[in-house]
Amino acid sequence: MVEKIVGSIIGLFSGIIHMPFGKELIVFVISLMPILELRGGLIAASLLNLDPIRSYVISIIGNIIPVPFILWFINSILNWMRESKHFKKIASWLDQKVEKNKSTIEKYEFWGLVLFVGIPLPGTGAWTGSLIASVLQMNRKKAFLAAMIGIFIASIIMMIISFGLLKAILG
Repeated sequence: MVEKIVGSIIGLFSGIIHMPFGKELIVFVISLMPILELRGGLIAASLLNLDPIRSYVISIIGNIIPVPFILWFINSILNWMRESKHFKKIASWLDQKVEKNKSTIEKYEFWGLVLFVGIPLPGTGAWTGSLIASVLQMNRKKAFLAAMIGIFIASIIMMIISFGLLKAILG
């Protein structure tokens, strides 16, 4: 499923693929996006035949950039959205997402957030983890550190999956 979405996004950006750093820009933009994040960025990098190490760095940077903004500003944005007739449904959807996943993070706090961000499953990641941490009013510095550790865990797992490093290691 993620490969199809990533493939579609690559198709949308096909005009810049042949520009200098065009492929890298696609990986960066995908890594910035909610839901896809670095998981999608590394899959895109693999599909675009980019260097794994360069792709790794680009994807991590792209995935980290939104985290502080989410941690510091999402509560204000959500409050505004809840009161807006145009964005009320989106705010409600986000509230449901938080409610569904908050017990894990509440129970284990820092390490719960690390695992939530680090295990690359649908609905997890830095965006959702940061959203939940912000709504739960976790210490922002600790939440940022937990998200960073989680991003590095997810990046290692996704490098193994995306670039077939597991096959290379196991022979």
